[in-house]
Amino acid sequence: MKALLCDEPNTLTLIERERPADVPGQLRIRIAAIGICGTDYHIYGGNQPFLNYPRVMGHELSGYAMADSVDGRIAKGDLVVVNPYLTCGTCHACTIGKPNCCENIAVLGVHTDGGMCEEITVPEANLYPAKDLTPQAAAMVEFLAIGAHGVRRSALTEGSSALIVGAGPIGVGAALFAHIAGAAVTLRDTSSDRLALAKKIVPAATVELVSEAAPGVFDTVFDATGNINAMNAGLNFLAHGGSYVLLSVVKGDLNFADPEFHKRETTLIASRNALKVDFEHVVACMAKGLVPVDDIGTHRTTLEGAVSDLPKWAQDRGTVVKALIEVAA
Repeated sequence: MKALLCDEPNTLTLIERERPADVPGQLRIRIAAIGICGTDYHIYGGNQPFLNYPRVMGHELSGYAMADSVDGRIAKGDLVVVNPYLTCGTCHACTIGKPNCCENIAVLGVHTDGGMCEEITVPEANLYPAKDLTPQAAAMVEFLAIGAHGVRRSALTEGSSALIVGAGPIGVGAALFAHIAGAAVTLRDTSSDRLALAKKIVPAATVELVSEAAPGVFDTVFDATGNINAMNAGLNFLAHGGSYVLLSVVKGDLNFADPEFHKRETTLIASRNALKVDFEHVVACMAKGLVPVDDIGTHRTTLEGAVSDLPKWAQDRGTVVKALIEVAA
């Protein structure tokens, strides 16, 4: 089968390799579409410090089941969404229903080869039916679930105000699902181009360049910048009694002035990956037409085309919300 291999930083090769072997408890999937994530761009650019090359990237995946699942949820030929988080099932986080922060988590396309290929085998429990979606929409579910998970953890209420700092794909997803939850949404970013793209996806949102004032009046603030300085500054935008949700994870130390943190009686929330309920929420919202998938999927290519397109998009991410690799119809 064909696979797109990142041999080393800044080197992509389309190769032929053996199809994956059948594994008990896993289902063989014919890949339909792959979303290109910021992580993939970082792997390509050599900015993932804990990754071993060569690596087949790709963890935002949709595909077709090549057999029936044992539990009967999935039939041969069904379109499915892949949850790419491979968990141990035995650590404390897993046993309390939080496998998204499993102590031994491995992610397809990062810690092990992923889905930028024609076929993959995945644990049956990591597959969710997506029969009402297109393959392209189904490949967007994973990244949108990250924003949806953060919104759910924030417990924001209808009619409240939410500020999302960072209008990249994760921030846009958080803004979209905060809006679906009934919040009045504001998006801030340093790029007017990213804000313009975000406004198409969440037209009800207010957009602000970072140079503009953002007073501390928001009930919930989400950081999706991936910038430690922005993460440290985000507390200033929060109203008293509010919640600060960190979708970003970076190397560095969080530094808040304790008087500012305490006088707001701030709830500080870290949000990592997503759970089955978040994937299912995204799928349901897509099926209802609440997610403008055509505006989110801004760029498309093939496995062959990705050899040249992925490096190009890595250098011009300001005009890309979500690029997709289409593999099988």
